[in-house]
Amino acid sequence: MQVNWDAIVKTYDVRGLVDIDLTDDVIRALAAGFVDELGLAGQSVVVGHDMRDSSPRFAASFAEGATLRGADVINLGLCSTDESYFASGHLNLAAAMFTASHNPASYNGIKFSRAGARGISLDTGLAAIRDRAKKYLAEGIAPAAHIGSVSSKDVLVEYASYLRKLVDLSGVKPMKVVVDAANGMGGLTVPAVLSTKAGLSELPIEIVEMYFELDGTFPNHEANPLEPANLVDLQKAVVEHKADLGLAFDGDADRCFVIDELGNAVTPSAVAAMVARREIARVRALGEQADITVLYNLITSRVVAEVIEKDGAIGERTKVGHSLIKDRMAATNAIFGGEHSAHYYFRDFWGADNGMLAAMHVLAEFGAQSGPLSELAREYNPYFLSGEINSTVKDVSAAKNRVLEAFAYRAEFDEFDGITAKGNSGDSWWWFNVRASNTEPLLRLNVEALSESVMQQIRDEVLGLIRR
Repeated sequence: MQVNWDAIVKTYDVRGLVDIDLTDDVIRALAAGFVDELGLAGQSVVVGHDMRDSSPRFAASFAEGATLRGADVINLGLCSTDESYFASGHLNLAAAMFTASHNPASYNGIKFSRAGARGISLDTGLAAIRDRAKKYLAEGIAPAAHIGSVSSKDVLVEYASYLRKLVDLSGVKPMKVVVDAANGMGGLTVPAVLSTKAGLSELPIEIVEMYFELDGTFPNHEANPLEPANLVDLQKAVVEHKADLGLAFDGDADRCFVIDELGNAVTPSAVAAMVARREIARVRALGEQADITVLYNLITSRVVAEVIEKDGAIGERTKVGHSLIKDRMAATNAIFGGEHSAHYYFRDFWGADNGMLAAMHVLAEFGAQSGPLSELAREYNPYFLSGEINSTVKDVSAAKNRVLEAFAYRAEFDEFDGITAKGNSGDSWWWFNVRASNTEPLLRLNVEALSESVMQQIRDEVLGLIRR
């Protein structure tokens, strides 16, 4: 069969259309390549999957390929991506998670981890796994001397208990929280962590459930809270229920978005700044004397770096990218990392991202305040952000050159990740970043300024140049 390997093996994971790009044979080949590349024969591998219709079948096919090459598979069954990271970290085993995250129902994919929930990208093993899989698909998978076994393990209770230990919510003020799980894995993990479904103690938190039924066809809306249209139901429900706040999870529940009591979105940058402050204070209280490092990608608001510096930690600006940030978390021993896309990384969670843990920090911080969430969020959102704006362009290089020429004498540039320009207009500073997509003819624009009018002016000018 013809497989477009370069299309399905992305920078940080595997992703493709079910039974077109990704078939059972392709999955088996990838499993065999994974075991060989990581030297996992004779060792255990954890395999989890989300609620998509194809996920249990693909997890079973993966187990076939992995055991054929000598690995023992521990099947986690239904779980969120951060739950699979917990298993990988807690058990110190390599892992494969079947999910296409926020993509539509026709897609599926695999997120690979080394033991200890360490990420795998094209540059750190994924390309080699792909190349081994190509050969296995073409020539067949030769059985290892000792075929592996398959067993099952449910880690939900251990996962929920571990998160409860990291963030104590027992003393928060009573609150009502609307949660939109988007028919994704949040429907499994939220009741376990924030309610009593995992046998944990009751919290002073009333959960109003929205779309908690696990359904990989996503009958209510796409499981992508980064798109404003997918937050509308939650925003209305928060106001209608007179709730204190709302939480929205994506399909595999590793990202979380926050809505205040007025129905307004709290920016991921504001959440990152809030969590950074809490994590810095927590490790200081535990007696950590060494320099404390916090990561933030270059698209987050300026306020994130300001909070980190004000609280006496070292902020490190990173490029955008999941596995890249996980690598930097390990290399720098950073206690926390925040991305504009609502991925939040924690040293005490093996450097992996965990949307639930970020949500718990927000609940804990709000639960210790007397005022509404909108008031608290305002402290962490003093500037004006455009949000990420995507433009389809025929010639990415030409569009970038138009931007460079137009701002040549008005801005300082760096090309750390795409083009970042910094300048001043009147009394307002501003910056913007233009980055090309890795997989599509898209340019992504982010703008921030001290004043709203300047942000809008810069945004419109750069968009005009990109889309000319």
